[in-house]
Amino acid sequence: MKRIINTVLILATLSATGFALNSCQDALDIKQAGELKPEEVFTNVSNLNEALNGSVYAVFDPIDEIYFTAVFTDEVKPGSGSGGQEYELHRFFLDPSTQIVGGGSVSTGSSDGIWLNNYKVINRVNRLLEGAKNITPSSGEVAQYNSIIAQARAIRAFCYVQLETYFAPNMKDPNGLGVILIKDVPATDAKLPRAKNQDVYDLINADLDYARSILTYSNTAAARYTVGKGFVNALSARFNLYRGNTTLAKQYAQDVINNSPILDAATGSKLTVANPIVTTTSPAIDLSTGSTWRSEFYGTASSFNPYRNLWNDSSRGEIIFSLNRLPLGAGATIGSRWNTNQSTVSGVPMWFLGRNLFNLIYTPAGQPDKGDVRRYNYIDPTSIIQTNYQNVDSRNDRLVIDKYPGKTSTATRNDLKVFRLSEMYFILAEAEVAAGNLASAQALIQQVRVARNYLGTATTPVYTNAQFAYADILKERRIELALEGHRYIDLKRLATVAGVTMDRNIKDDFITLPSLNLPNDSYKYTLPIPVQETSANPNCQQNPGY
Repeated sequence: MKRIINTVLILATLSATGFALNSCQDALDIKQAGELKPEEVFTNVSNLNEALNGSVYAVFDPIDEIYFTAVFTDEVKPGSGSGGQEYELHRFFLDPSTQIVGGGSVSTGSSDGIWLNNYKVINRVNRLLEGAKNITPSSGEVAQYNSIIAQARAIRAFCYVQLETYFAPNMKDPNGLGVILIKDVPATDAKLPRAKNQDVYDLINADLDYARSILTYSNTAAARYTVGKGFVNALSARFNLYRGNTTLAKQYAQDVINNSPILDAATGSKLTVANPIVTTTSPAIDLSTGSTWRSEFYGTASSFNPYRNLWNDSSRGEIIFSLNRLPLGAGATIGSRWNTNQSTVSGVPMWFLGRNLFNLIYTPAGQPDKGDVRRYNYIDPTSIIQTNYQNVDSRNDRLVIDKYPGKTSTATRNDLKVFRLSEMYFILAEAEVAAGNLASAQALIQQVRVARNYLGTATTPVYTNAQFAYADILKERRIELALEGHRYIDLKRLATVAGVTMDRNIKDDFITLPSLNLPNDSYKYTLPIPVQETSANPNCQQNPGY
């Protein structure tokens, strides 16, 4: 994997803003002027910490996974402001050379971007860990030193889980084809083969076990931006669910829930609740259409609604871990992937919310209100909702995405919510179904629906069999985790056992598609290894079908 493992990190600057390490593709075989070796770069705990923040956290970014998942599945449809970007991807054209352009700036958002960015982070973690071996912390620095190592190893574990999720054909097969395993800083001419899943899992578990022994839980608002024990156990729960170990998935998900604070004293809920929906000084809101919802709900500085504040970044709520996106800081803007300028109908929307997803939370005029707060949080009030959408161009049914409303001074920037508590409830529910405890699974899904319902009328049907239970869990995951990077792997994992398929509306494109929905178990539910990798590394095996 020449583009990754041949990277040479050179000390570019050391300042109060952080320790910046840059890759230099020219410096493959010769020592260039100013080049520093790890033992010269990492000299004390202070600059080791600067390297963690300025070099590792700075490039830790799953935005490509979020965008690819949305475009490729049934979460979005072409917007009125799009110039055709990623239409081929939306129509399931996927090959090893696929690259996409998102939000007006060049971004490799499918296999290329996902593969390279995760290995970039792994490479930087490995170099940090190698450099740390040369540092002997003082007695007063031991805790900080251990925390730095633990955070770095937990982030490396996350990246390997991401790579396995998208590039391993079958995560439940320990002997199945995994990804390239890089535990340290390899030789610049190394051409490594793909490892089997279990070999990758052994490193993931070793990293997580170490991090778990060092890091602690913290429920402060600022702690959501730092890898802690909540991150480690949430990742452990997700990872074990994906690889089929539901016993461990349940154990770690329950641990995260147990150590999370109660967010609503009136109900005892640990989930962010939907109420209140109106301010005490405002007149009642017209819930039948939403047309008179006041600006106090949608405000980006803060809202009277706890669930809205979770998404405008003014409150931590149930967030376990987020990647901090300051208004003028580093990191890509998630909002610009859907709306070029701002999340309004005049903000040049690149993608609208998919119609069938919208229908799950929308109450048409004249029908009983569903009471789902996500209908208002996900869709901007300037949207043009066509009651006869079946008879109009899909781009005129303008369902403007507002799940990422931006910060006060930057309309398209929001923190990336990597782990939230609601996902832990879903993981528990799946584990209960796997154990045959259908009533327990139903109760867990009901807790999420109650938290998101401002009328207190949420209902979850009785789970009569496992297939029905999986289908209902998949339905709620589709709504609650929309545009967070879950739908692609969820369809791969659950669609067949749940007896459902990808669910695009016939109007989710403005042309007649030869295949509206990708069939279950398609080889395209595993991404191709990028051609940049396979062309430079003949030992890297391509995935089936490509």
